[in-house]
Amino acid sequence: MSQLLVDRKQIEEFLIDEAAYLDEGKFSEWLDLFTEDSFYWIPSNQDDIDPNTHVSIIYDDKNRLEERVWRLQSGLAYGQEPKSRTRHLVTNVKVLHCEEDKVIVTSNFILVELRRSIQTIYSGRLEHHLKQTDTTWKIASKKVELINNNEFLGNLSFLF
Repeated sequence: MSQLLVDRKQIEEFLIDEAAYLDEGKFSEWLDLFTEDSFYWIPSNQDDIDPNTHVSIIYDDKNRLEERVWRLQSGLAYGQEPKSRTRHLVTNVKVLHCEEDKVIVTSNFILVELRRSIQTIYSGRLEHHLKQTDTTWKIASKKVELINNNEFLGNLSFLF
C-alpha cells in the first residue's frame, strides 16, 4: 500500500476554506467540495453509531445535501428566516490515516451562531474523509460530532 505524503498545512487550508464558504453563505461553493458519492452526517446521542440503524440528527447523501442547500438559497428554509450569522473556528487538525489518494482528518471546532439576537455556541469534533483529485481535495464524508448531541439542540437549520 503506497502512502501519500500529506501536506498538513494544505489540509488545514482546505478546512479553513470550507468553513469560510459556510460563514460567507457560499453554499454552492461549499457543496462543490463534496464528491458525488459523499455523505454529511451528524450523529444523535452517541458519536459511534451505525447511521443506517440509529437515528441521526442529519445523515444526508449528496442529493439530500443539494436539497438542503437549495432550501437555504431559495428562502424556503423557514428555520433560517432571518438567516443565521455564523463563525466556524477549526483547530487541532490531525491527519489520522492516509493511503493512496485518501486521507482521514479530524479537527475540533467551535461554531458561533447569531440569530434573532441570540448567540449560541456549538462545539465538537469533525471527521473528514478526503479524496485527492487532480488539483484539490474533495470531501468524501463529513461527520460532525457535537459534544451535546444527546441534549436539546434547538434550531439546527444551518450547516456545520
